[in-house]
This record gives sequence, structure tokens and C-alpha cells, in this order.
Amino acid sequence: MARVTLQTIADHVGVSRMTVSNAFSRPDQLSQDLRDRILAAAADLGYAGPDPAARALARGSTGAVGVLLTDVLGEAFTDEVATRFLGAVVEGLAPTGLALTLLTTTEREDVIPARDVAMDGALLYSCRPESSAREWLLRRKLPLVFVDQDPQPGIPSVNVDDRSGAEAAARHLVELGHRRVAILTVLLDHPAGISDDPLDGPWGHPQQQRMRGWLAGLDTAGVRPTVVHVPHNHDAAADEGAERVLALDPRVTAVLCFSDVLAFGVLRAARALGLDVPDDLSVVGFDDNPLSRRSEPPLTTVRQDVVEKGRLAATTLTAAIANARAGTTTRARHHELPTELVLRATTARAQSSQTS
Repeated sequence: MARVTLQTIADHVGVSRMTVSNAFSRPDQLSQDLRDRILAAAADLGYAGPDPAARALARGSTGAVGVLLTDVLGEAFTDEVATRFLGAVVEGLAPTGLALTLLTTTEREDVIPARDVAMDGALLYSCRPESSAREWLLRRKLPLVFVDQDPQPGIPSVNVDDRSGAEAAARHLVELGHRRVAILTVLLDHPAGISDDPLDGPWGHPQQQRMRGWLAGLDTAGVRPTVVHVPHNHDAAADEGAERVLALDPRVTAVLCFSDVLAFGVLRAARALGLDVPDDLSVVGFDDNPLSRRSEPPLTTVRQDVVEKGRLAATTLTAAIANARAGTTTRARHHELPTELVLRATTARAQSSQTS
């Protein structure tokens, strides 16, 4: 079957090609009766609509925005925090009609998504500073918004107050009398191990800020934690990291975790060893993953408002795109959302035998 075009419809109705084009893109130029006849003919002929590439070229807009979620795209769909963020972004974009394009960092010699995919702007969420996909998006000079990234001049950003949240968690353990404390965090693509200098290394923005908060909170009691890092924020890495933490000698009495996912791994490992949480071991997560309320026992954690973060990221990006289209320049805003320590059942006062 021959491809149906605007000219096919024009010949069928007996009007010009431009008149048919107006029926789709400038309906105010036609009478309602003529537009109805054109649209009915298009439907009868099986017309799929104007060519998206040509339409984007004419409008100067693709109607889509990119989201670079993480350097490992698949992990974004197993992490409930990332999926809630993505859902909030979609809801935030819905009123604008903008579509969402997920970008992968995988590159072929002839295809580099961050370089080649047509888009009006992009969100960069929790990406490594050295990511080549991040660099391509910066080179394109698209309207961008950084999320969970180090703020950069001229680019709006949306972060949470990771440092204050982490410091509150550490102070909570100090106030409960814990002095043998471990930190379980993520150092992307580095083999699991112990960090000799926890402030040195290629940490991402959330990891660095949370580390500074944990160390500051523990330092109030002169506590020097053991820092264990794992390469990813998923269950398998959590289990490996938890085993390393609980094999430390002497055994720690409390663990501060980069995420609830890592904290759940510590709970599983403690259960396997016959340790009671919180009597033998206190555990604090970060994020307030919905599962943290239903874990056994319910997890003490630091809450961040992931939904508000996604909504704010979407509205900030649409504003940046609108400014770019209008040719206006405004000062890039750097948003920082508050965090909150949520006390549940995985922390308790250190037993007197544990404090030495």
C-alpha cells in the first residue's frame, strides 16, 4: 500500500496541500466544516499524521525532553526511589504536553543517544561528573536541570539537604551511646572495599554530602567510623556490603547507610547471623523508601521528598525551555529541599557492653 501523504488527502478532498496542513497545525485558518471533511478523509485513508521530524523542524521544537537517569539505566527501574522520582517528573510534564525520552549512556560508533536524540532540554539525575553522556548534553547547550548533582553556574539544579539529614542520623546514634559505627555507602563502579580516606575519591554529589554529614555528626563524640563502599545501589551489592560490615572486628554496634536499599541488606545479614535489631545492632537508612515502613523491624531513616523533587525538576526544566525559546536569560536557581530524620524501630540505645 502506497504511503498516504498530505498531497494524497488534498487530492481526495479537492483542496491544496497547504489547506490540509492547516487542518492539522493551524485549525483556526479553516472553517469547522472543511476541517471536519479533511480529518474524516485522513482517517478513511489511514493517514498517521504529519511527519514528526518535519513538524519539529517547522516549529523549532521536538516536543520531548530527555532524562539521563543514571549511568546504569536498568537500575533505575529496580530502585523505588528512582521510579517515584520519574513518575513525579512525568506528572509535572503532563500539563505541558512534553513527552519523556529516557537516555542511556551506552554508545555505539554511529549512535550516541545524548548527542543524537532530538530533544528540547534534559534532566540529569544522579550521574557521575565524568559521564560522557553528561558531557555531550553540556556541549549541545540545551536547557538543562541538574538533579542530585554538584550545582554548576548557569545551570539550575534541584538537590536535597543530604548533609543535614546525614548529620542528624549520625547525631542520633551518638546520643544513643554508639561508638563503634560503620558507614555503608556507594562508590560507583569501584569494587567493594574499605575507604581509607572517606572524603577522598570520586564520590557523587549525594555520597559526598552525606559523608560530610555523617562524619560531622559522629565527630561530636570523637567517633571515627569504618567506611565500607559497594559499587552499586542494589540488593546484591547491599548484601555484599552488609557482610563486610558485620565481619568487622570488633563488631560495630550501628550502621549508617547511604540508602534504604543498603540498609535492608544490613537487616538481612543481621538476621542471618542471629543478631537482634536494634538490641545488638542499630541501623539507619536514607530516602524513606515506601518499603522502610514495612520492613521488619520498620526502618529508621532520613526522609527526602522524592515526589516534590521530581515535580520541581520538571517545572524548573519547562521554565528553562520557555526562557530559551523566548531568548531571555534569567539567573539559574539552585533549589535544596529539606530532609527529616524519621525514627522507627531499628535504632536503640547501645548496651553498656558495646560502648567500650
